[in-house]
Amino acid sequence: MSQEPQPPDALESLIGYQLKHLQSVLRSRMDEALRPLGISTPQYACLELLRRAPGASNSELARGAFVTRQTMNTLLKGLQDRGLVTRAAKAETGRALPTTLTDEGGRTLDQAVERVERISALMVSSLDEELKRHLGEALDLCIGALEDEDTKGAPER
Repeated sequence: MSQEPQPPDALESLIGYQLKHLQSVLRSRMDEALRPLGISTPQYACLELLRRAPGASNSELARGAFVTRQTMNTLLKGLQDRGLVTRAAKAETGRALPTTLTDEGGRTLDQAVERVERISALMVSSLDEELKRHLGEALDLCIGALEDEDTKGAPER
């Protein structure tokens, strides 16, 4: 007795697809909101990271903003040309050139944060506080499962 093949789940119901769709819409909305400030979403992420970790290296910023080091170099050059960040001309130790926000960069970031927070609030506006907490916990678990070394050799299901 053979089982008939089951039709695949609709693409739109797959969690990975839903996450990618959400990421795409979120990025688009953030880019729209940040455009009048003259910055992109990755530039916003870079400014936010620098506020939280002044002097961060190019590699640290690239990892935090989910871009390559080469892309981060380009982003930093643009931010530096606009006077939003400063980079040391010479590394104090090693090769990393520490980067910091300027006062203008801080003001631009403050405006950007307001815009991004409005989008984030809209994104979860149909969730109550308990669902928001569960969503955050579930996403953390998903991230952990994929980043966990032990799952690299896990059998496929």
